[in-house]
Amino acid sequence: MNDFTAQSSNNQKNSDIKHLVISPGMFRLDGGAMFGIIPKPLWNKVAPADEMNRIDLDLRLWLIQTPTKNILVDTGIGDYHGQKFESRFDVRQDNAPLEKALNKVGLKCEDITDLIISHLHFDHVGGMAVKNGESFEMALKNATIHLHRDHYKYSLKPTQRDAGSFHIKIFEPIIKEWDAKNKINWLENEQGDILTLDNQEVISFKCSHGHTPHMIHPYSKEFIYLADIIPTSNHIHIPWVMGYDISPGISVENKEDFLNFVFENDLKIIYEHDPKYWGSTIIKNDRGHFVAGELFEKSSDHINQLS
Repeated sequence: MNDFTAQSSNNQKNSDIKHLVISPGMFRLDGGAMFGIIPKPLWNKVAPADEMNRIDLDLRLWLIQTPTKNILVDTGIGDYHGQKFESRFDVRQDNAPLEKALNKVGLKCEDITDLIISHLHFDHVGGMAVKNGESFEMALKNATIHLHRDHYKYSLKPTQRDAGSFHIKIFEPIIKEWDAKNKINWLENEQGDILTLDNQEVISFKCSHGHTPHMIHPYSKEFIYLADIIPTSNHIHIPWVMGYDISPGISVENKEDFLNFVFENDLKIIYEHDPKYWGSTIIKNDRGHFVAGELFEKSSDHINQLS
């Protein structure tokens, strides 16, 4: 194979890799909890609260498609929680929300080959389960799960402060079953590789610990999924840390580290919860503070092809 043929083959492989964001639905969380110690007159300007002090949030997922793989990052909230739960969090989605979100891009749940889990809070992994009678089973029956081992250990024995975020009875049976089938890629350490795409590009991860221990943030050569360390574009400012975070001081350190990483590697952030923008670039302003550069607005159908 000559150099031109090799280059053409590689370009063809690159063109066959597609990055998309999709959304199974929307929900709301308390605005004060989403912005921690930041006074409401400040955050309410950029994220207006409803009459119950809740702000609008997306349940955005990252989908990577290659000729041989369909890789999904997180799964949304699921549809089996009941009316009281859905009213409390103002969950707005169809029945079978993950399935229908995938259908919009021509996929079925069984087409997903890999599920990367940022962390095990209910709004991130609720969609991995479907209810069958009184038990729960895996929605993505052909997927290999990529999950940080230390985060999983923590999720089974969280503190009283964050125990409500982990619906253990739902995800634990699935993870045990998948582990017994050798269908879990247990991630270790603070950073590392998750999997390799068809064009030999590697999807890697870095951990943060402020929101929850060993939350992973997958990234490619172009995009990074920051999950709940910077859940919306309004959380770029480093002191704007969620009250939900188990260690807010650590979150401040994590955010500075990740923003430097994003800036130095010229990555685009994918915002899991931003109701308006699927992502942005990061720049420094005249004072040397990180701010959003180009903001990428989500489409009306909640589907954006990124590359």
